[in-house]
Amino acid sequence: MSTLPWLHPDRVALLEKGLRERILIIDGGMGTMLQGHQLDETAFRGERFVDGHDSAHAHDHPGSCDLKGNNDLLTLTTPDIIRGVHEAYLEAGADLVETNTFNSTRISQADYHLEHLAYELNREGARLARAACDAFEAKTPDKPRFVIGVLGPTSRTASLSPDVNDPGFRNVTFEELVSNYTEATAGLVDGGADIIMVETIFDTLNAKAALFAISELFRERGARLPVMISGTITDRSGRTLSGQTAEAFYYSVQHARPISVGLNCALGAADLRPHVQVLANTATCFVSTHPNAGLPNAFGEYDETPEQMAAVIGGFARDGLLNLVGGCCGTTPAHIKAIAEAVRDVTPRVLPGEAQVAA
Repeated sequence: MSTLPWLHPDRVALLEKGLRERILIIDGGMGTMLQGHQLDETAFRGERFVDGHDSAHAHDHPGSCDLKGNNDLLTLTTPDIIRGVHEAYLEAGADLVETNTFNSTRISQADYHLEHLAYELNREGARLARAACDAFEAKTPDKPRFVIGVLGPTSRTASLSPDVNDPGFRNVTFEELVSNYTEATAGLVDGGADIIMVETIFDTLNAKAALFAISELFRERGARLPVMISGTITDRSGRTLSGQTAEAFYYSVQHARPISVGLNCALGAADLRPHVQVLANTATCFVSTHPNAGLPNAFGEYDETPEQMAAVIGGFARDGLLNLVGGCCGTTPAHIKAIAEAVRDVTPRVLPGEAQVAA
């Protein structure tokens, strides 16, 4: 994969230039923003699914289950809302926005009997983000905006058994994951993503399937995009769900030669700090983080204010830990704006073996 030419070399050059000059800002939570719209089942179905099935695939019957909660489907049924979320984050100062495709694989969409939409969800998710980024970049050409095509972890784990009575059982194979990720990546590339990000990784074997799928798709197409990798430390044990420390996780995925490696979700910034520090001390690529707005309260809500989160992340930046930073669960444009302000004049982390770029 690393020997292939870039699909969009000019865009990659702009991205790498930006990463060496300043800390770049990733957007915040999509689900948090969508919850604010208080959408009902009708909104999730839109016109296309109003009769209980997709008219283009009448043999599939999502009418047999509720579609509310399938946030990725809103890309097709309420695209103006999704684009509006992207625009709100760009207005807040984001340099990179993530596609609304966290669950846009056949495995995850099977919960709604919408497996056939996987490619379309990824393609259209990337197109919406691309349109928003292009519109903002046209207004300020000196500040390029980038689309991160998101590959989520799926609802299955290749390393662990879902049955405590049968530790050898697996409900997904490596080959199934590769197939799912290949289809999703193809949609993201065709929709205009600048970057592919494998994120919220709780099982490194799932991530390896995604990275293999990405590599094979790039090889087939004869060109590649930059790849970001972001794992998840699931609790204060400091390990992923499949048992790896941040350092072990990095060494497990460095073969993919990502443009960045980082951590997101599960924890707030304060609890993530020691693990981001490990990556900053270890990784030979750029380092990212997009934490939650603290830990969820008893109602599953996030209480950390933009000011509180920005103060902690500002410390990350001043200590030379970061190249990219944003927010995950519970974060809003207000959080991203505060974070952007907190790191605006801070020198980004310098890659090992490179000299600091003069401001």
